[in-house]
Amino acid sequence: MRSKGLLNITRKEIKELLTPSTIVPVLVIALFFASMGNIMGGFQEEVEEKPVIGIVNEDSGEHSKTVMSVLEEKSEMVYNGTDRELGSKYVEEKGGTALLIIPENFSNKIDDGETGYIMVRWFMKGMGVMDTVSSGVVEGLIEEINREVSATLIERETHLPSSHLQRPILKEESTIIQERELEDISPSILGGLMSSQSIMIPIITMMLIMMAGGTIISSMGMEKEDKTLETLLTLPIKRSSIVVGKLVGAAVVGLIMALIYMLGFGFYMQTLEVSDMHLADYGLALSLSDYILVGISLFTALLAGLALSLLLGTFAKNYKSAQTLLFPVTALALIPMFVFMFTDIGNLPTVLQGVMYAIPFSHPIIAMRGLMFDNYTIVFGGILYSTIFSIVMIALVTKIFDSDKLVTGSMSKKGGLIDKLSR
Repeated sequence: MRSKGLLNITRKEIKELLTPSTIVPVLVIALFFASMGNIMGGFQEEVEEKPVIGIVNEDSGEHSKTVMSVLEEKSEMVYNGTDRELGSKYVEEKGGTALLIIPENFSNKIDDGETGYIMVRWFMKGMGVMDTVSSGVVEGLIEEINREVSATLIERETHLPSSHLQRPILKEESTIIQERELEDISPSILGGLMSSQSIMIPIITMMLIMMAGGTIISSMGMEKEDKTLETLLTLPIKRSSIVVGKLVGAAVVGLIMALIYMLGFGFYMQTLEVSDMHLADYGLALSLSDYILVGISLFTALLAGLALSLLLGTFAKNYKSAQTLLFPVTALALIPMFVFMFTDIGNLPTVLQGVMYAIPFSHPIIAMRGLMFDNYTIVFGGILYSTIFSIVMIALVTKIFDSDKLVTGSMSKKGGLIDKLSR
């Protein structure tokens, strides 16, 4: 009898927890991580592929020939000539990584004990991890060139300084990103600086949506379980006022939590900042008005998340089922954070771009990066979209509250939408 009772309880719990509202989000997340696996596979393939570069060789000496032999073997050259501007154009059109320029007297300077400089004009496509992979490969080739030239100098048994023999070649570099050329910085360093600047927004967005969204969904479940929702619906208050009141209350709590997290995380990032380089040195720092726009974008995304959470909360039967309904919101908050760690939205396939734009929680991250390059259109567009998304969600929730079927769990006399979705 005991074993039979245990089996019945187990079946009951599985039946209550294994519903479409819990299975579908898990399937979506599984598909997402499968696609992330493909992205990581592409990351590895890009490391192994030959980088696309252009070469402008203005020197005819021995060491420039060494440079050319290494690059011809281990890179894909889309330009090999003497015109720097034409070379830049070819590399950019082909989606290449860099234009390398070997200046005149390159070999003679190295033989005379002077440092030989290779001028590198980098082309950076975005701010994610994957956007700096190919530049890292080219930097590895330059290190290999250094070793080859160093070996040649040592074989000659010259009396050059040991420091020169170890590293005869250095880079003079600039990085072009979104039609802006930044002097004396490489994509790897620039990507690191941008990541430290923008990492706060996705983390705060995720934490806010998870905590504030969980609070509002759980409150709906508890009100149904404690039978207080019926009392609330009988009060002489407009149903729209109830919906907006719940959202405003959750939003205020969310903003307080956001402020606490921003202060704490900002202090944490300052303690980790050891570099003397700053984005402000390259004209990429955000102004006070830019931060206000990011705050507005974050608030509208939070409001959209809370409205979506409230809509999901109407499907909750009790506190237990409310916990499972938080999962879709959490998943939608996590997806943009992971995607934008690897690349920018402009480098994604068209379909995936549409998915990212459709998720309101993507827009604060996009806004932070867009404002670095004065792209205000994408920022205001994101704020407008999140606002419209919130209004639509609020209208749906208000309609459900107005239907007087919130407690009975159906949208018609025949029983339907809510009852089916909550099973």
